[in-house]
Amino acid sequence: MTRHTRRKLTGLLVAILFVAMCWFTPIHQLASIPQELRILQGAHAALDLGMKSFATVTTSQPDVISVSGAPKSAVSHLHQPLQLESGKTGQADVQVKLFGLIPVKSVHVNVVPDLKVIPGGQSIGVKLKSSGIMVVGYNLVKAGKDSISPAEQAQVKVGDIITAIDGNTVKSVEQAAELINKAGKSGKAMEFTIKRQKEQVKLKVKPLYDKDSDIYRIGLYIRDSAAGVGTLTFYAPDQQKFGALGHIITDVDTGQPIGVGEGQIVHSSVTSIDKGESGSPGEKRGIFIDEDKVLGSITRNSDFGVFGNMSSLPDNAKVTKAMPVALAEQVHEGKASILTVVDSQKVEEFDIQIVNVMKQKYPATKSMVIKVTDKRLLEKTGGIIQGMSGSPILQDGKVVGAVTHVFVNDPTQGYGVFLEWMLNEAGIDTKSKVKS
Repeated sequence: MTRHTRRKLTGLLVAILFVAMCWFTPIHQLASIPQELRILQGAHAALDLGMKSFATVTTSQPDVISVSGAPKSAVSHLHQPLQLESGKTGQADVQVKLFGLIPVKSVHVNVVPDLKVIPGGQSIGVKLKSSGIMVVGYNLVKAGKDSISPAEQAQVKVGDIITAIDGNTVKSVEQAAELINKAGKSGKAMEFTIKRQKEQVKLKVKPLYDKDSDIYRIGLYIRDSAAGVGTLTFYAPDQQKFGALGHIITDVDTGQPIGVGEGQIVHSSVTSIDKGESGSPGEKRGIFIDEDKVLGSITRNSDFGVFGNMSSLPDNAKVTKAMPVALAEQVHEGKASILTVVDSQKVEEFDIQIVNVMKQKYPATKSMVIKVTDKRLLEKTGGIIQGMSGSPILQDGKVVGAVTHVFVNDPTQGYGVFLEWMLNEAGIDTKSKVKS
């Protein structure tokens, strides 16, 4: 046999062994182990290597991650997965070696704080004061034979936020009207400081005298606040923070997000239900009650809901003890439930199914697709309706997310958002970033 032939046979043998190893079940199991893993502090995770007496596992930070209780190493056994036990928060690398010599897998583990919150479900009234004056439309001012809108001619646009007039910060419609009338009497043009999306614009507008109303006007419809009914998602007693709604509050006329000047949430009561149908979303109708009893102050209005400070658990809670929070990757398809109100102030639990879970390493609003399966809820509401946004989603004894949107053509289904993303928005640090 020539040297060339021996080399070919050796190469062929190596290739056959490589293919055989790839089809070997333990190799498949090793390949299925993620390269990055997050574990809640005090929890554990199974590491199934699927081999007997072949693998040794070591950890770089035993005080962060230990293996099967052993601080340095452990040997796996068939049908007996290793347990990664979390200690203090931090990061560690777990190394898997065959025969204690050949590195075959490395897993970067991030131990994050063990967070717990109390799920809500209560019907709440939301009162939001804008961080400026919202321009929601134009009207005409009679000036002699003509009717014009001075602000429109000055290029003020619907959706703009007027934050200051002649250097004076404006927070209310009444204040703006007073400054406009004062400038009109003096015959001077006014300088508007405007927030337009992410830009700041300064424009000159000269008020006109309106004979019909006997005041000076600039030809705008403006608004400084918004109010509505929604659902409380969670209360975090350790941080004294809350989250609600699961989606951003926008102006009803312009569709623009409302910047928070100040805001409050109060109790509300559901008075009636408009049942949802295909093509026509339903709605909870409610009223604010006990408005003098402020439940919490709103500090943030974002794509993931409204967030702020809350000193105690609101009344009418169905769950009064804190429950564990599921990390985004722990949410799975299958049975779940929501907490919400469909009559007065009574929080009830209803069955749903999580039918699809999106793989999201970074915050995004459409985290999962849910389907209402509870016959009582379907009979009462037709599925997901307006005002149900923010209803907490529970699964496996954990709070996993919140209802956000309904499918217009199928009210039995809608979207939910991971609770982890809402906690981040509330300023509750989940330390969820993993080493890249």
